[in-house]
Amino acid sequence: MQIKTHGDYLIQLTRFTAFNCFLVREADGFSLIDTGLSGSAKGIIEAARSLGGPIRRILLTHAHIDHVGSLDALHALLPDVEVAISARDARFLKGDRSLEVGEPQVPLRGGYIDCTTEPTRLLNSGDVVGSLEVIATPGHTPGHVAYFDHRDKTLITGDTYSTKAGIVTGGSLRLLFPFHALATWHKPTTLRSAEVLRDLQPARLAVGHGRTLENPVPAMERAIAEAHHHLGSNADAAQKAY
Repeated sequence: MQIKTHGDYLIQLTRFTAFNCFLVREADGFSLIDTGLSGSAKGIIEAARSLGGPIRRILLTHAHIDHVGSLDALHALLPDVEVAISARDARFLKGDRSLEVGEPQVPLRGGYIDCTTEPTRLLNSGDVVGSLEVIATPGHTPGHVAYFDHRDKTLITGDTYSTKAGIVTGGSLRLLFPFHALATWHKPTTLRSAEVLRDLQPARLAVGHGRTLENPVPAMERAIAEAHHHLGSNADAAQKAY
């Protein structure tokens, strides 16, 4: 597990060079954003211990296997921590992969697993957990969320953006790391969510796959422009999806 600190509050934990989760420093310890692939639990707990704080809450950006893969193992080791996920993606943890009325009726993409852990909190956009504001960012999955730390304007985006092999959003494909695009459920909706995040004018961009960017807005703009180019007129559907 590679550990890298960004600013005063964010610690990036990277496994297999491409799969990130994050510890966020709080007054009472750490908030953990995502749990990584299966087998990550021990490394995450050891990282938090080495950095001098307990994990107090587990916050999930979405329910794909590379973000919830170690949820059950972490919960077994940390049974008293808060576990939070969007109300929409919580259903996926229990094996319900159905789409809701009003959602784009296109097949889900990416890998899902059933989890035995019961979330203790279901999140909605605008909620605040620890120091983080929940931002709804549907598209990569129907209930995807990002987390914004107003203390230093760090934005943790899950898979709305990726910086592995170059910054992308909206499901744009990178041949050196195609998995982000291949796992995106509805590209026009993801693109609209990317624009919402750009409008926050973050000072730091932390993503599920790839390096963390400082002063990321120009790079976010480029990724949005590229996605608009590839999606063309279909991007207009993002305005109507939710």
